[in-house]
Amino acid sequence: MKKLLQSKKRGSAIPLSMVVVMILLAMGTGLLNLGLHSRIISIRTTSDIAARSAADAGLIKALFEMNEKLKVEPWNDSTLPFETNISLPNCNAVFSYTVTGDLSSGYTVESTGIFDQAQRTVSCTLQLQGPFEAAIFTEQYLYMKNGATVDWYNYDADDRDMQIGTNSTEPSYVVLKNTSIINGNIVVGMGGNPDDVIVDNGATINGETFTLTQIYELPPVTVPESLESSPSLGTIRDNTTIISSAQYSSIRLPANKTITIDGDVTLYITGDIILSNSAELQIADNASLTLYLGGDFEGKNSSMVNNLNMDPHKLKIYGLDSCTSIGFKNSCDLYGVIYAPNADVVMFNSADMYGAITAKSFDQRNSGTFNYDVSLREVSISDEAVYFTITNWHE
Repeated sequence: MKKLLQSKKRGSAIPLSMVVVMILLAMGTGLLNLGLHSRIISIRTTSDIAARSAADAGLIKALFEMNEKLKVEPWNDSTLPFETNISLPNCNAVFSYTVTGDLSSGYTVESTGIFDQAQRTVSCTLQLQGPFEAAIFTEQYLYMKNGATVDWYNYDADDRDMQIGTNSTEPSYVVLKNTSIINGNIVVGMGGNPDDVIVDNGATINGETFTLTQIYELPPVTVPESLESSPSLGTIRDNTTIISSAQYSSIRLPANKTITIDGDVTLYITGDIILSNSAELQIADNASLTLYLGGDFEGKNSSMVNNLNMDPHKLKIYGLDSCTSIGFKNSCDLYGVIYAPNADVVMFNSADMYGAITAKSFDQRNSGTFNYDVSLREVSISDEAVYFTITNWHE
């Protein structure tokens, strides 16, 4: 009887084992299907990401080529950049892009990336941007002393807010002293924290503080070939009237002497400009001065750069890479723009300035008002230090 019972118990285990095996088999099959499905999704996602990365790379390459094209004069719309099936480095993805449009209607980039069976297409418009998008912009330090004010004029209701700022992310690189007033926004370098970069010692900021989403480009300037190859006319040391473009080795103007610009003049000064006490550089009515400065600029006590047009567009100072210092002790209001990406610019006196400044650093050591002319944002393809940026990106 005992053996019979034992035999029955062993026989009943077989169906139970089969049930367990079937359950495990079903679970295993389900897990395999899940793994296969997840792997397929992963492959597709990876392919999409690679294709999208390739498409974005095409946009960046198109932007680079358009900015390289800016260096070749004159500008020619008939040969816009395009490329087909360019390999993305360290990847089997490829991209193709085309640039279409013209100066009057604007430029559009369309870029397609392909990886395996995945294909992604992105597009954007290119906007021409100049060196004076901001009232004051620096690569490093920006100081506004007690009582200094930054304001704006000549703007429409739909214009972007005025801003000042820096590319820097270093702590305390923007310092606003007591009673200074900023009637606009303050921006700091990409990845920086405005609370760290900006030191507010009792200033009034009638705007926002935020971080740039891309680096603010400060391209170098180039002297026009005709001026660079022309012979130097030496050093100016006395009363002089200049009516045509020329190259000089330096300007060292003694006290109470005057240089008068009477015409649309472009000057290339290979060395320094020093205006002694009460010396004057005057731009006559209906005249203009574009100045390429290879050395430094020093305006001593009561000297003046006097733009009689009262129009910042009529005085443009471009500091070359070798220009490292620009200082004004102007005894009258200064109308003009300064673009000197390697120079420390200092305004020492209480005279107001009308225009814009882009420099390595800027120090306003007075209680004067800095007035930004918004029309300086309008640029043409032939202007100095212009470049294309990406706007209106979409997929």
